Amino acid sequence: MKAVIATVLAAATLVRAQVATTSEPSVSDINKAAATTLPESPTSNVQGVAFSRFYQVWLENIDYEDAAADSNMQWLASQGILLTNFYALTHPSEPNYCAAAGGDTFGMDNDNFNQIPANVSTVADLLDTKGISWSEYQEHSPYPGFQGFNYSNQKTFANDYVRKHNPLVLYDSVVQNETRARQIKNFTEFEHDLSDKKLPQWAFITPNMTNDAHDTNITFAAKWERSWMSSLLKNDYFMNDSLILLTFDEDKTYSKTNRIFSVLVGGAIPDNLKGTKDDTFYTHYSSIASVSANWGLPSLGRWDCGANIFEIVSNKTGYANYDVNITNLRLNETYPGPESAGELSKYSPTWPVPLTDGKCSAGNGILDIVKKTYSGKTATYNYTSPYPWDAKADYNTKVTITRKLNSTRTSSSAAGTSTTGAAAAVNVSGFTVVTGALVALFASLL
Repeated sequence: MKAVIATVLAAATLVRAQVATTSEPSVSDINKAAATTLPESPTSNVQGVAFSRFYQVWLENIDYEDAAADSNMQWLASQGILLTNFYALTHPSEPNYCAAAGGDTFGMDNDNFNQIPANVSTVADLLDTKGISWSEYQEHSPYPGFQGFNYSNQKTFANDYVRKHNPLVLYDSVVQNETRARQIKNFTEFEHDLSDKKLPQWAFITPNMTNDAHDTNITFAAKWERSWMSSLLKNDYFMNDSLILLTFDEDKTYSKTNRIFSVLVGGAIPDNLKGTKDDTFYTHYSSIASVSANWGLPSLGRWDCGANIFEIVSNKTGYANYDVNITNLRLNETYPGPESAGELSKYSPTWPVPLTDGKCSAGNGILDIVKKTYSGKTATYNYTSPYPWDAKADYNTKVTITRKLNSTRTSSSAAGTSTTGAAAAVNVSGFTVVTGALVALFASLL
């Protein structure tokens, strides 16, 4: 029955997004579209408190320890701040990409042809509130706004571009708008935008399936990333007040904690912080929260609402991050949702409702269209938590957190004591200790 439903939904998707295909289009169709589809390259200059340009570059499926042992990854870490406590959200790849754009996995536990309804907002909507330019750069995507399931290497027919590694193309709120869709481009357009000095202020960058380690290994991918980044780190235009997150979608060994090797580089990193470490707990949701805090943007009202903010930003905004005790943290699965295939989560037809009220970690409330769309509805989850949890599914309910009560933390690993299984908020040496069930109450008092 579920397979029938999925087929019907896929057909409906194709009706409302005619250029989307669940398999690779013919070469002739691709060439025809490429000849007539022009890229969109918006620019802007909105100043932020810690950076004026934010990019993410994602590699694939590598355990933290393996990445940390690679000499090229070590070199990249020496150029910026190593985030030692950064976590992916689930498995496999696609739900992590989905989450980094929309603040939720929607129960996704697969790499299928998924599309998120148009009434679900993304980071693009947040950026648009202040006219902050954005784009995506997907290596070897055949043309701007391409929505096919994949595009193979035309010489070797090996895996190359894949839709599952493209976060914004998953969202109808992006691809149903022709202008927005054409902001999803390839690396050739990145080079053009770089040379023409038309880079956007926000970008998500995905290498192809060879360069991102998916079909190779960390040695190959790290060598590629160092080579690609080295020239950019010498480019004054690219480096000017920029912050670049180099990270991975997930770890490789599902039985581990899903910690991923992540580094912040760029011109926004002060010289005295290069080669240092930040031990703060972060997830892929932290990138949205950090962007919101940096530019004074609202929240999507989903898991970006309570996510920790990169300390290079939080130290300038006065926000105090949470320390999360990962002893009972489970980030190798996810909660029920409509994008579940029943593999690492349970299928539910109900789309989760976001928060419509609250300051959230960036302190700027909820996006207006979210408040309007979901007015009068109760949020499905306690999105004020710095990690995803669900009481009904008993998912991450035993995790404890501590929070420093002032905003003066400058060290990346604050000293404090955490207590597991606490039944109420307890003051411990300048921290507050709470379990997941009390995060909402605690956040409401801030």
